[in-house]
Amino acid sequence: MKDPGLCRFGVLTASDRASQGEYIDESGPAIEEFLEKCLTSPFDITRKLVPDIQDEIESSLIDLIERDNCDVIITTGGTGPSLRDVTPEATENICDKILPGFGEQMRNISLKYVPTAILSRQVAGIRGKCLIINLPGSPRSIREILDIIFTSVPYCVDLLGGPYITTNPKIIQTFRPSKKK
Repeated sequence: MKDPGLCRFGVLTASDRASQGEYIDESGPAIEEFLEKCLTSPFDITRKLVPDIQDEIESSLIDLIERDNCDVIITTGGTGPSLRDVTPEATENICDKILPGFGEQMRNISLKYVPTAILSRQVAGIRGKCLIINLPGSPRSIREILDIIFTSVPYCVDLLGGPYITTNPKIIQTFRPSKKK
C-alpha cells in the first residue's frame, strides 16, 4: 500500500550508450541530487536506465506509474532532433494530457545558455495522476531547468490529487496560489 504522504519519483534515463555500459549515466544521478537537495517532504526514487527505443521507454514509463506508483517521473535524454531521440514521442503516446507550458518554458530557460536549445523537443504530460517531465541529457541543463520549472511541480501534483510536496525555500520557492478568504 502506498503511503499517502510519500511522493514517489521515477527517474528514467534514455541512452543507448549508458544502457550498454559504454559510459556512466550522469544525468539520472543529477536529477536525484537535485531532488535530495530541494525536497523537505518525504519521498523515494525509483531509477530506470533504458536504450533509446520508443517501446522500451513507453513500457518503462507505464511500469513506473502502474507498478511503482510514481507521482512524478522525470526523464533525461532522447529529446533532441536525431533519429534515435524518441523520448517525447514515447511520453506523448502514453499521456492523457500534454502540458505545453512546460516544454515552452524549458526551451526558454535553455536558450539563455545555448542557441541550440531551439532543437530541443522536451515535453511534459499527465498519465492518470502522474506528472511526466522530459529533460535533456546534460547534467548542467538539468539543474538550470529544474531550478526554475520545479517551482510549479508541487502545485501540479496537488491538482492531480497527489501527496503534498514541500521544498527548501533557500533552493526552490514552491508556488501555490493563495487561498481566497
